[in-house]
Amino acid sequence: MNVAEAIAPVGKADALKCLLAAARERHAEFEAQTFVSADVVDMMKQAGVFRALVARRFGGDEMHPSDFLRLIETISQADGSTGWVASFGFSAVYLSSLPLPVLEQMYAGGPDVVFAGGIFPPQRAVPVNGGFEVSGRWSWGSGCRGADLIGVGIKVEGAGPTGGLPLIAVMPASKVRIEDNWDVIGLQGTGSHDMVVDKVVVPEEWTFVRGGPSSLETPLYRYPSMPLAAQVLSVVGLGIARAALDCLTELATGRTSITGAPTLADRGYVQTDLAKAEAALRSARAFFYETTDLAFDTLVRGDDLDVATRSLLRLASTNAAHVGAEVCQAVYRLSGTTGIAAGHPIARYLRDAMIVPQHAFLADGTWQNAGKVLLGLEAAPGFP
Repeated sequence: MNVAEAIAPVGKADALKCLLAAARERHAEFEAQTFVSADVVDMMKQAGVFRALVARRFGGDEMHPSDFLRLIETISQADGSTGWVASFGFSAVYLSSLPLPVLEQMYAGGPDVVFAGGIFPPQRAVPVNGGFEVSGRWSWGSGCRGADLIGVGIKVEGAGPTGGLPLIAVMPASKVRIEDNWDVIGLQGTGSHDMVVDKVVVPEEWTFVRGGPSSLETPLYRYPSMPLAAQVLSVVGLGIARAALDCLTELATGRTSITGAPTLADRGYVQTDLAKAEAALRSARAFFYETTDLAFDTLVRGDDLDVATRSLLRLASTNAAHVGAEVCQAVYRLSGTTGIAAGHPIARYLRDAMIVPQHAFLADGTWQNAGKVLLGLEAAPGFP
């Protein structure tokens, strides 16, 4: 099944084509303003990105996780920042931990709800009449400029209803002030600005424990949300790497060197290293989707996921992110002086891909924790 078929009906296929074209053509615009433009976020809605993982009972598509991940991979191949923002369509799985009446209210106007959030560090919230009074600043609010709802991490005085576990407090985006301070070397268009909240009262029922049990019972909402949160980011790296390899292949068969050397395609080291990069990317991708399908098939059968399978989801995600970055490094090296131009696609692919494995969900510590699980040892709290 291709991506367009996965987000049927037919109108969404045409919307996806428009979205991909805009992502390819307007990436410089997104980087300059540091966020994906509002009309492109609307294209994501029309293409079904934000309803993809919303339950059918609320008008969503309740898509297979692998189909959603392929959708994000395809968008990321067109533009990494656009893919990163689109990846937060996975938040419907996160948000399903809210009480059912809240979910019904959330989707009363339709399933195309855009959510963004900043969790760390959790800020102190004060119990008041009607809920919790929330104030503070949170960083890394990817996609916050296009969001309808924003969630922030809070700690409730006196332990609160969750025994001291941090909560995510969900509020209308209109209650949040966005401070434009996203100044980075890659994925510049994700709009991952700081979010500032001042004395907003959030009803207790609009809070939930990140990664807590879902209020919905179908297999998608039994899929572990923390591993999925890592997957939707790492697949961005796979899409960027695919674009980089395609770009190099096209470049390699083009003009001869100004020095009179053979074209890139005729150089033995380019042939060898391109083949190695292709094999590495395809191998990482196969592991990634094989593990996703294994996990979801287990849930469809009605079984629970064991720690080993959940750990493999995290391991496959970390591997995908790191391989994606390594492939883009190889493409940059093989491109010679062509790739060093700031405006060249290969330079952008390198910058964007290098950001992905820097994310805490995909950082080097994941390797150690996954190794502990493989050895039958206890991993760090919260993993997998």
